[in-house]
Amino acid sequence: QVQLVESGGGLVQPGGSLRLSCAASGFTLDYYAIGWFRQAPGKEREGVSCISSSVGITYSADSVKGRFTISRDNAKNTVYLQMNSLKPEDTAVYYCAAAAAAYGSSCLRSHAMGYWGKGTLVTVSS
Repeated sequence: QVQLVESGGGLVQPGGSLRLSCAASGFTLDYYAIGWFRQAPGKEREGVSCISSSVGITYSADSVKGRFTISRDNAKNTVYLQMNSLKPEDTAVYYCAAAAAAYGSSCLRSHAMGYWGKGTLVTVSS
């Protein structure tokens, strides 16, 4: 059974950092493209960062470039999202998602992803 479980969310002050984790079970994460998405209240879900299968090419939305970094630990079957210089507009529920056949930057698009976690809430506020 394919399962994705996010963790690491919480309350952080503007300018602070958080690291989100996405633990995968039921499949080998290295064979899938993995993406991080977020959805703020009243807004559509948007792709934040993603990493391709095998080679591990990364893609990020312009809004987070230079601040967020996605990485993968194949031994732990886990993908991470390191978030630095957080802003109040980063507040959202963050989801990780997986796709067996997402190519290039399509892993930033929700409709390309086949498996989803339940999300973890990130609140950036003073």
